Amino acid sequence: MANRFTIDLSPRVALVTGGSRGIGRAAARLLAAAGARVAIGYARDARAAASAVEEIRAAGGEAVALEADVADPAAARRLVAEAAAAWGRLDFLINNAGVWPENPAGSGDLAAWDLAFAVNARGVFVATDAAIPHLAKSRGTIVFVSSTAGQRGEARHSAYAASKGAIISYTKSLATELGPRGVRVNCVAPGWVETDMSAGPLGDPAERRAIESLIPIGRIASAEDIAGPILFLVSDLARHLQGEIVNVNGGSVLAG
Repeated sequence: MANRFTIDLSPRVALVTGGSRGIGRAAARLLAAAGARVAIGYARDARAAASAVEEIRAAGGEAVALEADVADPAAARRLVAEAAAAWGRLDFLINNAGVWPENPAGSGDLAAWDLAFAVNARGVFVATDAAIPHLAKSRGTIVFVSSTAGQRGEARHSAYAASKGAIISYTKSLATELGPRGVRVNCVAPGWVETDMSAGPLGDPAERRAIESLIPIGRIASAEDIAGPILFLVSDLARHLQGEIVNVNGGSVLAG
């Protein structure tokens, strides 16, 4: 008999921060295709968020768009509360919202550090902290989106790298603390991905070729390449994974 196993997330509810574009949008679309009802958090681009919601609804899924800049603690808490209220529960939190400011060494650019940590670290902490009571009730799952930069560093983007490294440590800390409460906590660490954030360097043919030459499988990841492991991590297929950093980089950083 053919094995027709599928991932079924219905009737569970997911909140995807930074869900209007890139990895977040691809993850929201895939979670919805698996049956989850999805709250798409976004900071500024209401049109992109509405488009993401319509895309999911057109495919037969359920979604809402919720505006919140997670750098604002009050807004991050409100986002979680509204996501949980939308369908009366919260099962999955996908912490994807992030920024990638450039800050060359020696520039004294405190603004870049403040921005990177406000969104990539503090915003993640506040949203996660607000979601924990809901996730403990539903025995839910948290997935953080870090980066290879958080594992090996990144020249001219030290603030970003440091904030993403903090997410890896936060993942491991929460995995130990929340496991006994029934909450699974894991992380994906993408390498280069075709998104708006990376459009600059990837749009330069010479720089793109140089980047591709460092990836053993020879290509840049699509947003969907990252969304797949996120879906896996929230599914029951990953029910015994806790505190893991899943490297999705085509072999460019073998962090183990």
